[in-house]
Amino acid sequence: MTSAAALWIGTYPRPDGEPGGGEGIWRVEMADGRFTVYDLVVTTTSPSFLALHPSGRTLYAVGETAPGTLAAFDVDVDRLTPAAGVPSGGDEPCHVVATDDEVWVANYGDGVAAVVPVDPRSGALAAAQPATHPHTGSGPHPDRQQSPHAHYVAVDGDRVLVSDLGTDQLRAYPRGAATDATPEGADDAGVAATLPPGTGPRHLVRLPGGVLAVVGELDAQVHLLTPDGGGWTRTGSVAATAVPVPEGSNALPSHVALSADGTLLTIGVRGPDVLAVHRVHHDGGTTSLHHLADVPLGTDAWPRHHAILAGPGADAGDDALTVVVAAQGTSELLALRVDPASGAGEVTDRLPLPTPPACVVEA
Repeated sequence: MTSAAALWIGTYPRPDGEPGGGEGIWRVEMADGRFTVYDLVVTTTSPSFLALHPSGRTLYAVGETAPGTLAAFDVDVDRLTPAAGVPSGGDEPCHVVATDDEVWVANYGDGVAAVVPVDPRSGALAAAQPATHPHTGSGPHPDRQQSPHAHYVAVDGDRVLVSDLGTDQLRAYPRGAATDATPEGADDAGVAATLPPGTGPRHLVRLPGGVLAVVGELDAQVHLLTPDGGGWTRTGSVAATAVPVPEGSNALPSHVALSADGTLLTIGVRGPDVLAVHRVHHDGGTTSLHHLADVPLGTDAWPRHHAILAGPGADAGDDALTVVVAAQGTSELLALRVDPASGAGEVTDRLPLPTPPACVVEA
């Protein structure tokens, strides 16, 4: 038995270069936990995050610049053809998510969430300008929370949730309202949860039972939020990683992902440069997390994003998880084999890229 996967990879400019200096979208193929084929399929400026339309016919990429852009590409198996582009609705967009009829963007630079309607069959962009939802507020961190910083959008049934690192809030907006914008100055528009001051909420995922796991980039915690009316209330927190952090250093969690069976939560943690693995327990209406292991990724890996791939594990014949990590710091893709029982894992392959990888999307 073999395992195979195809991936779309978004990238950043080289650290010594300006945006537009050769970064683009790569297609990478894998077999049995190792990288086999890789190719730069299109050059585009700062495509730091990607999303695939449910039809598989359109791939979206943010351009993390100021002002920001949202580009659409027609997908033909292993080729991408530029189709259209629109403004992202703000500055430095860092995340995009696609539903059948909308594309949502989180603009980190100025804290604006934006939405564009798309054709449900093909995913083609259906408007020249997005509807925008500007955030307001700040937090106690002197360098990172002087203003709003929308960081992530998650689809949650008939609405979407937007985490704002700058304001320590989650906001909720209805789906199907791509032409409705939030007026400037609507301070409390859509606030669905407020995290402890200085959390810096980054990425999130829904756990079994409806609880949200929200990773705090600034406090290195995973916060559990329980549904409470139309919003959520924090009911617990655990440390993202068990790796000790030297004095003067920081642990900065990035992406969080859930295994297909809902039993394992994985968190990329920059600084310690590990993939933290937690067991998800859901019993009698109570959801909790238990830290299992921290998989070392190598010095300076700086794991920005990762994906748990569908299908068999890295070694034929077992049930191990294959995880692909975008190691921004070393400009590599890392393939990991993770044991679902113990959480222990190892790097099985490394693929150096000429520009730093930032996002991993299964094709």
